Amino acid sequence: MIKIKILFALLCIGLLNTSCYQKESNIETSEITFESLTCNAKINPTAIESKQPIFSWIVAVEGNNKSQSAYQILVASSLEKLNNNQGDLWNSGKTEEAKSTYVKYKGTKLNAVTSYYWKVKIWDEKKQESDWSEIQSFQTGLIDEANWGDSKWISLNKDTRTSEHSFREYKTGPMKAPIMVNGQAASYFRNVINTEKEIENAQAYICGLGYYELYLNGAKVGDHVLDPAPSNYDKQAYYVNYDISEQLKLGKNAFGIILGNGFYAQDISWKRDPESDKDMSYGPPTVRFLIKVTYKDGSKKDFYTDENWKESTGPIVFNNIYGGDTYDARYEINGWNTLNYNDEKWGNAKVVTPKLKKISAQQIPAIKKLKEFEPQNVFKAPNGDWIVDFGQNIAGWVKINVKEKEGQLIEITTTESLLRNSKDVFQGSTGGGANGMAQIYKYICKGNDLESWEPKFSYHGFRYAKIKGVSTKPDSKMIKAVLVATDIQEKGSFSSSEPLFNKMHSISKWTIVDNVHGIPEDCPHREKCGWLGDAHAFCEYALYNYDMYDFYKKYMEDIRTQMRPTKGHNNPEIKFQVPTMIAPGKRTSSYAKLDWGVATMYLPWYNYLHYGDDAIVKDYYKEMKGLTNFYLSFKDENGIIQDGMGDWCPPRWDRRKNPGAMECDPIISANAYFYDILGVMEGFAKINKDAAFEAEMKKEKEQLKAAFNKNFLVAMPKTNLKWYGSQTATVQALQFGMVPELEIEQVVDGLVYDITEIKGGHHSTGIHGNRYIYTVLTKYGKADLAYQILTTPDFPSQTYVMNNGFTTWPERQFEWETMEGPTNSLNHPMHSGFAAYFYESLGGIKSSKDNVGYKVFTVNPEFPKKVTSTSVTVPTPYGDIKNAWSLKENVLSMDIKVPFNTKAKVVLTQNEIESLTINGEPYLDNQEKYNLEVVENTNVILGSGNYIIKYKKF
Repeated sequence: MIKIKILFALLCIGLLNTSCYQKESNIETSEITFESLTCNAKINPTAIESKQPIFSWIVAVEGNNKSQSAYQILVASSLEKLNNNQGDLWNSGKTEEAKSTYVKYKGTKLNAVTSYYWKVKIWDEKKQESDWSEIQSFQTGLIDEANWGDSKWISLNKDTRTSEHSFREYKTGPMKAPIMVNGQAASYFRNVINTEKEIENAQAYICGLGYYELYLNGAKVGDHVLDPAPSNYDKQAYYVNYDISEQLKLGKNAFGIILGNGFYAQDISWKRDPESDKDMSYGPPTVRFLIKVTYKDGSKKDFYTDENWKESTGPIVFNNIYGGDTYDARYEINGWNTLNYNDEKWGNAKVVTPKLKKISAQQIPAIKKLKEFEPQNVFKAPNGDWIVDFGQNIAGWVKINVKEKEGQLIEITTTESLLRNSKDVFQGSTGGGANGMAQIYKYICKGNDLESWEPKFSYHGFRYAKIKGVSTKPDSKMIKAVLVATDIQEKGSFSSSEPLFNKMHSISKWTIVDNVHGIPEDCPHREKCGWLGDAHAFCEYALYNYDMYDFYKKYMEDIRTQMRPTKGHNNPEIKFQVPTMIAPGKRTSSYAKLDWGVATMYLPWYNYLHYGDDAIVKDYYKEMKGLTNFYLSFKDENGIIQDGMGDWCPPRWDRRKNPGAMECDPIISANAYFYDILGVMEGFAKINKDAAFEAEMKKEKEQLKAAFNKNFLVAMPKTNLKWYGSQTATVQALQFGMVPELEIEQVVDGLVYDITEIKGGHHSTGIHGNRYIYTVLTKYGKADLAYQILTTPDFPSQTYVMNNGFTTWPERQFEWETMEGPTNSLNHPMHSGFAAYFYESLGGIKSSKDNVGYKVFTVNPEFPKKVTSTSVTVPTPYGDIKNAWSLKENVLSMDIKVPFNTKAKVVLTQNEIESLTINGEPYLDNQEKYNLEVVENTNVILGSGNYIIKYKKF
């Protein structure tokens, strides 16, 4: 009995020890948690087409100074193999690298239209091994033309529109009278397919040249609208992939497609523009569609568009991306996209061969309906029509629910503003003066009970809607506004103790969201164009706030495909590939002037700096190098580049009525940009192992700096100060490091003198200067002046703009109270660029230029006395950086989160480091505990983790 008890006790001890060992082991391995795993910067992506997908992971680990020392990735052809730790396609093995972002696949060649599976594990700085991550997947797309199989491009065979409402008035400013236009017809296509076996998987691939909507058995497929994104369609178009495995059923299935004009077939607006192609259309709307079905027995079957598909016109009797949609409900085709519809009267689709070089899978987020707005105020206009105020200037459309008699025309005119007296709408840039098409939605009732409608193939920029033709006062049941834009995900955040700054941040974001529809637009109404200068003006601020990784890669392809042979200035015998001022599309506005064309280099630079992926630098290096050489061909005998567009839209400036309000000579601001770009290209040449060009860029940069200062650095009259002749040029020179070291103080004081003494405490900058002025002033100890400029209620400050009721930034800096109504665009994101100041100065977070992608970043909040707290979140490939600081009794307290596998450099003065505490303990007592490193005498390097840092501000 005693032996039994002893044996039992030993067994219990053994079990207890085993349990404790397992628990301890689990604690060790579970400390490393994978928060996010991405392939090509997406979670479980479909339709990727890269030969070498890239893998990234974000890790959460408790404690400080945590980093990665090694990783192992397995990629398998099946879940079963991966569950058994068999990477039959790629087993990286234990790779002794700290790299946790954009790790390239190096395995067996991947096949098209195939699903793959992957997982990763890592080792930390102490060689502790994590568990395997959860299994992730990725799916390849069609990859090349051959995989489209027998699918054909189809188009409408015959335009059979008979509605009297299929025409609209077209009139640009110079025209004496309008003409009637109807554009190309919206097309309806249908076909019935028969699946003969149980379905394992079904993938749909569709490319609309023009906007499409896809239907299966009467229901819309997916939630995309205005799809796909615009491009230079003759060179590059995009297809979209849908997984329809759940919707596709055994037996017969009905597919329907509606095709609108979009930008592809837009053949009305801008045709008379002298700087654009005469024919804005690429051809009639066209679509290609393919379904690849895998049955449960392993067999496969393709279904596709061809001459057997049926076609018709329908109730969308007019559609133009600028003017709007007209929907005549009397021509509705009930059940047209369902099985039981009789299509005997429909014609057969026309098979066509559009001019097109390449189709690729769309990688950027789709355009979607993002938010609805109810009426905030409804009142009658002088003519008796109703006016609805939705409270926010947005891009999108209205949706209506109405009950009126058959044939009743309901006309909805959308505008950005009211007259100054607030009694009626003011059409301004939405009235069609430039593009010839006023923003109007038209709906013709069929007369049967309640009718619901919203457009499909156009979007407008508006806050107000003037409604004609309804018999009752509009309310939220009758009408709503719908925000429609590319679904870029908001990742960053900013807030401060200054309500005006918080409002500026909100307006800056709204002005960006309203202007992303597959490209970075200038405005969502009059032009809807990707002006290059506008794009680089707000890029940095956008990257602080949104996931733009794929968006700017796609736009770089738009710029590349927009390039055309252009003679050099000093060497016309040489032709360079140069983009136009606008990309993409047939509205071009001449070759890209220097300060606009630098977007070709700035967008990859900002993208690389923010994300740390050098693929965009390598993919577009040839184009960037060629364009740099093109601009060098404008160098004159004084070493100055004689090209530039100018510091667009400074206060009171008008190109025709008041051109002299542009204080900065376009050549000076363009050369300042080019100096910065020469440095960017020097770095890009190094990345691309182009030593000769790297040396050339360094030499050109030194020469331009000398020439710039010799020609443009001047004394200010009646002072001992210097500047570069304007606020903008002076700000740029300080921002880009062009000012001679010994003259920086004189130049800073010169800038301050002009702002305070000459301009009465105001800025005089356009988009080039306004991007940097607040950051530069803050950097050089003038944070209170930056605050004053922004918050003074007087013209032309941002606060002045807000006090005039704008909810997005207007294109022009006018004295609005003097005008009948606010002219020009009221929604221009080029004016959002300044708000990067909120992150880089007030928040103090900037990526290192040597360790890009926030692998190493600086923490250096600089702020005016009246701002006592700020909180920022900055999204990075390693996870979110957070800095929440407050100032009380001259003690700055920062709550900082440093992501795993990164380091933060806290910038301090000698006085500040002497009072520094970390997590409540004196800095000197923490050096060993946190493995702190001091660089540049007083700056402290922090490893990953959460810190409360305090020090005295002097």
